[in-house]
Amino acid sequence: MSPIRIVFFTGAGISAESGLRTFRDSDGLWEEYRIEDVATPEAWARNAELVLRFYDLRREQVLKASPNAAHEAIAALEDSFHVQVVTQNIDDLHERAGSSRVLHLHGEILKARSTADPSLVFPVNGPHLRTGDKCPKGSQLRPHIVWFGEEVPLLMPAAALVAQADVLVVVGSSLQVYPAAGLVHSAPAQATIHLVDPNTVSAQGVRFTHWKEKASLGVPKLAQFLRKTYT
Repeated sequence: MSPIRIVFFTGAGISAESGLRTFRDSDGLWEEYRIEDVATPEAWARNAELVLRFYDLRREQVLKASPNAAHEAIAALEDSFHVQVVTQNIDDLHERAGSSRVLHLHGEILKARSTADPSLVFPVNGPHLRTGDKCPKGSQLRPHIVWFGEEVPLLMPAAALVAQADVLVVVGSSLQVYPAAGLVHSAPAQATIHLVDPNTVSAQGVRFTHWKEKASLGVPKLAQFLRKTYT
């Protein structure tokens, strides 16, 4: 196996091709919900039932979705390289495609955590998390999601992983959602950076090779290029 370490930093664009919409698709609306009403600590305090219902819908969509060619190409590279995925996405499509090292910056939709003790995290069995579903300490469970206005607890571990990269590949991210977008600046000066996205993307002070295609087309091509270049 090549000693080359590849870190994939993935965003909404890779999941969108599996049919999962994001709030950025429609002017701050997420499936017709206002972000302020369903994805903030204030929303939870104001109307937990609405928040739970919203994430039930997201969970149902994730359970019906399937990994696409981009997810599969990333997972397949583990045969030849040390591959780490850092994702902004809350779905489990990377894992279902076969990736074994995935760090979820913004949480995981298929998990819930205690409102009393954030370290208590549990799988959600099925699509629904309901009022009255409690942790062993007796507190209501909430979606294991980093909401707007909350700190991103895995940001520093993610930056440490990016700092070890020989190759950094950004897939389906506008590099506009901070603090996560700042991770590209953690890459070593000698690292090669690739970006796969059909749109024009700018990252101040970062030089990268732009594969201007959808993830499902561009990532398999890039994977082939990496194999030819480094193995």
